[in-house]
Amino acid sequence: MLMNFDPEVVGIASQPFWLHWHDGERERRHAPDYFVRRTDGSAVVVDVRADERIEPKDAKAFEVTRLACGQAGWGFERVGMPEAVLLANVRWLSRYRHPRCLHGPVADRLRATLPAPVPLMVGADAAGDRLETLPALFHLLRLQEVAAEGLSVALLGPSTIVRLADGGGR
Repeated sequence: MLMNFDPEVVGIASQPFWLHWHDGERERRHAPDYFVRRTDGSAVVVDVRADERIEPKDAKAFEVTRLACGQAGWGFERVGMPEAVLLANVRWLSRYRHPRCLHGPVADRLRATLPAPVPLMVGADAAGDRLETLPALFHLLRLQEVAAEGLSVALLGPSTIVRLADGGGR
């Protein structure tokens, strides 16, 4: 979900391939969690595992994956578990990813009201009726055209400070 929220990611495949190797004692295999293509054309293979859950055999699998990815010209990352608050906020915003949430005139009114930081509900109200503006505002937040302060430390709410993002997001 976080990769889908990342504006630098243009493609994602889960468990894209199997690696097979012999570790000197027996045959081993590993399926990385994700293959990601970035906007610049680069690729990265991602394994997700909490630090406290990495056993020696897992560390070896991640190292073999890193070496194989390097030979293919890809990057490799092993990431831990995402912060719960950030994940909850991204999950909420993912519900507004469909283009039907973004009506041109509403988006234009939001852009006009959000150059300076304001509380989320103040910005939504300034752009029109909440039933019309909130889906569009959440869509713009998901696209990262609008930025919200503290997405990883507090749940989105009426007083969350929002503003147009630097560079306009995607």
